Amino acid sequence: MNHDHDHDHDHDHNRSCTCDATPERVDMARRRLMAGAAGAAATGAAALTPGSAAAATEEAEAFYADPVEPGLPQVDMAIERGRTALVVTDPQIDFLSEDGVTWGVVGESVTEQGTVDNIGRLFAAAKAAGMPVFISPHYYYPHDHKWQFEGTLEKTMHSIGMFDRPGPLNLDEFQGSGADWMPQYKRYIEDGETVICSPHKVYGPAQNDLNLQLRKRGIDKVILAGMSANLCTQAHLYELLELGYEVAVVRDATAGAKVPEGDGYLAAIINFRMVANGVWWTDDAVDRIARRA
Repeated sequence: MNHDHDHDHDHDHNRSCTCDATPERVDMARRRLMAGAAGAAATGAAALTPGSAAAATEEAEAFYADPVEPGLPQVDMAIERGRTALVVTDPQIDFLSEDGVTWGVVGESVTEQGTVDNIGRLFAAAKAAGMPVFISPHYYYPHDHKWQFEGTLEKTMHSIGMFDRPGPLNLDEFQGSGADWMPQYKRYIEDGETVICSPHKVYGPAQNDLNLQLRKRGIDKVILAGMSANLCTQAHLYELLELGYEVAVVRDATAGAKVPEGDGYLAAIINFRMVANGVWWTDDAVDRIARRA
């Protein structure tokens, strides 16, 4: 799964690189987080200059580098026109913007991986190639805040108002909220062609219609990207594999939380290497998509 390994061509590919969902509640949660409720727990977040990068930094590339001598068999996925789609999980403000409620814990990873720009490059490449694009979003409605038990990060997401909307049939104040798409992705997501699936609720797509939508389009190969690495993205990877899809993950088009409990991105990369059908860099993915257009 070395990023310069490509079965599609024989040259080395070098990288260039119970509560209600009121706006007041969400804003208060964001202020608490940005003031340090979660940000203080993020490793190195205090020193971070927010913003997207054009590519993974050299330091991040080196730190998360693939092993020089892998101990596991090296596999790969070939793109096939009509059978392959781009799937992006949670390309939303609360995960990817410095104004989002999770920036204090994911911002460092998003920045060092160049995640925002890399997801944008994948959208552009897929659209240029006529490749189907599917979004698996994350929304919480007032009734979701009445669950009687939660996991650690579920509890965190609910407490900070992450992805909150006033209801499944209500888009009041959606524009520009944490649940909204990143502005630079809207021209791709809202083009009338992208399939926006029903929301997943915890991490994986078991409760939404992503599998149905993919199968109805004859898709059995997925290029997977989005947020966040060891949570929704990884859960989508596992579920899609169990359902019989081939899945290649774009490693620098995702990112993870860094907290005292651990580095979510590192945890995800290790698991991606062990289970995915391919682990690609964005440069490689964009090149492959263009060549199979």
